[in-house]
Parts: sequence; C-alpha cells; structure tokens
Amino acid sequence: MVMEMRVNDDFSQRVVVRPDEYQWIASPMPGVERMMLDRIGNEIARATTIVRYAPNSEFSPHTHGGGEEYFVLDGVFSDENDDYPAGTYVRNPIGSSHSPRIGSQGATIFVKLHQFAIDDSEQKVIDSSHGDWFPGSVFGLAVMALHTYGNERTALVKWSPNTQFNAHGHPGGEEILVLEGTLYDEHGTYPTGSWLRSPKFSQHTPFTQEDGATIYVKTGHL
Repeated sequence: MVMEMRVNDDFSQRVVVRPDEYQWIASPMPGVERMMLDRIGNEIARATTIVRYAPNSEFSPHTHGGGEEYFVLDGVFSDENDDYPAGTYVRNPIGSSHSPRIGSQGATIFVKLHQFAIDDSEQKVIDSSHGDWFPGSVFGLAVMALHTYGNERTALVKWSPNTQFNAHGHPGGEEILVLEGTLYDEHGTYPTGSWLRSPKFSQHTPFTQEDGATIYVKTGHL
C-alpha cells in the first residue's frame, strides 16, 4: 500500500518557505522538477508547488479534476492553447485539460491544484505586464486584481520602498509568494521567492524597506 504524501498539510499552522530552503524533486517527466510547498496526495493531489521546466521539456496530457491555477514566474509556459510569458496568471477550471510543451527558454510556474470551489468555472488568462494597477488601501501600495470568487481574493500587490501597512487579521487565511524585493513583518524577513501561508484568524503588520516588494497574494481560501 502506497502512503499518501503529505507536505505542510496542517492548515492551522503558519508556514514559511524561503528560497534557500527549496528542495527540488524530480517529477515523473524528464526535465521537470518540483518544489512542494503544501501537498495532500501523490501524483493526483491537492497541491501548491513551484514547478521548474527545463528548455524543450514537456508534461504528459492531463485533466484538472480539481482545477488548476498558476502564475508564470520566469520563461514562457506553453501548451496547445497558447504561450504564456512571465507574469501571466491562468485559471483552468475543473474538467479542463492540456498538454504542456515548453520551448527553448524553459519556464518556472507557481501552481495550485485541486483548490477550486466546485462551481467556480471561469477560465481566465491575465498578462499582468498589461494589467491595470489601482491604489491600495494605504499610501505606497498598488493592487492588480486577478480573481475573486466568494470569499477568495487573488491579486498582485506592489509595495513602494518604505511602505507600512496596517495591523490586520485574516479571517479566511492568507497566502503570499514574494515575486520581487523583500517583505517584512514582526515575525521575520521574506526575500524574493519566499512563500508564506498564514492560517485563519492570524494577523500581522507587514512593511517594506529600501527595495520595496511585489507579491502574489490570496486571501479567504483557507
């Protein structure tokens, strides 16, 4: 009997993974490696993962039984539908399928699997390099909304240098991937590539210093 893989599966606990802690694990496909952030299950799993594709690699055709959401971190991710350069946000709803085929630049994506609400069926592609930024709730913040469904909110947030946010709580949890710069709060320092998952009803007071930060943030989903 094969034991179910479980990685950071206690969602009542705060988790921080910084880039110097990454451990890349080979996938079943040559040239495709994964850094598992959280996971419940084996090859078919509820999972949050950074996936690194070598140039000219591919992944076998597959169906998204629980939906797929990803953000392209670098390179160009491609499938039979289109090419998605760095900065592209994609939602493939439950029941969709594709066959990733990566070109000469390779690609790295941040991907969440089997985490869709059953009736959230919107397919979406947003190239954030052409997206609209709107002022945030404090001076020095700019926000680009990516997806909203029920209590779930997904966005990019750009922090100017030396920006201080208010102390606030997360009734439905919060998840952050630091895309650029460095984010700080009273608990620690989070350089580019850091992933944070804060449970329901957690709270913190984030800020930036001289290098500012850009983050991918999801709230209300835990």
